[in-house]
Amino acid sequence: MAEIPDPTFSQGVLGICCGVTPAEGKVYAPMDGTISQLADTLHTLGIEAGGVELLIHVGVDTVDMNGDGFKSHVQVGQAVKKGDLLLTMDLEKIKKAGHPTTIILAVTNSDDLTSAEAAASGAVDPGDRLLALKA
Repeated sequence: MAEIPDPTFSQGVLGICCGVTPAEGKVYAPMDGTISQLADTLHTLGIEAGGVELLIHVGVDTVDMNGDGFKSHVQVGQAVKKGDLLLTMDLEKIKKAGHPTTIILAVTNSDDLTSAEAAASGAVDPGDRLLALKA
């Protein structure tokens, strides 16, 4: 969490979080749930399930891109399964705009949970467990 290049996330302002540097321009569902929010700029979305509210934020300050280089594969209210494709993004376009490409996963209601902590470090693959959460 401390290595995320955005103080709002690295300091835990929005809750316990972790960052992933993507190898490809795809974001997959890290858990089963329902899409609870999707920004018009397509750089962030929310998933809710089992008392967990997860915010997925693609890149740092990418809101400035106004959706350019982002494509959503889901809509609000849609049920998703772990591993489903949620978003695609043009990593080169993000980099050329001067933004880090870090994908941030924040448990926005981590204060309501019994525990929330990182469960992985180093290289991860889609489907790997990133956070250990207990409601």
